[in-house]
Amino acid sequence: MNLEGLEMVAVLVVLALFVKVLEQFGLFEPVSLEDSVEDEFELSTVCHRPEGLEQLQEQTKFTRKELQVLYRGFKNECPSGIVNEENFKQIYSQPKGEKLSISNSSTYATFLFNAFDTNHDGSVSFEDFVAGLSVILRGTVDDRLNWAFNLYDLNKDGCITKEEMLDIMKSIYDMMGKYTYPALREEAPREHVESFFQKMDRNKDGVVTIEEFIESCQKDENIMRSMQLFDNVI
Repeated sequence: MNLEGLEMVAVLVVLALFVKVLEQFGLFEPVSLEDSVEDEFELSTVCHRPEGLEQLQEQTKFTRKELQVLYRGFKNECPSGIVNEENFKQIYSQPKGEKLSISNSSTYATFLFNAFDTNHDGSVSFEDFVAGLSVILRGTVDDRLNWAFNLYDLNKDGCITKEEMLDIMKSIYDMMGKYTYPALREEAPREHVESFFQKMDRNKDGVVTIEEFIESCQKDENIMRSMQLFDNVI
């Protein structure tokens, strides 16, 4: 994988690596037409029972059948109905698809977990999970960019600092660096951050706001074109 220009496509890397979550949860596996998510909602003995199917359909952009697939995959990996950060890391590091060990995916998995844990209670329920999926897979471009910005904004103060972006870049490099060609140099993450800020920090105040982030991404044809890759994931 060639990550040249990661300073701009970092947004896409965040979203593309997110697809790995779908694979790890088994969400590409077929579900029988006879399966009923309502039966599972009613009969399962999970600690946390999800909201009713009709309510989830109203709150997300998924169909009834899609919710069945998502719920079955989630329940297979999280029988209790919720997942904490450590469980999430373990699921994310399982050897499905591209094999990444927990040692080099752990930091990125933490950032991703925090993006799903919108109420910051230390756990992700099925409702949290499907809400995030709905934004990334069915949301508008602005919806998806807002989600990506929230992931980068580690302390949730409404702006991205160089330190936050560097933490994200290092976590991506830890996972993907050894698969790139040519191999990225040790200083590459910091160089990518500097280039990222040169392009996105339009008023040069040392931080990137949501407005600057969205405006810069919308002007990048590669990012806009790549956003369409998520339209037909499920």
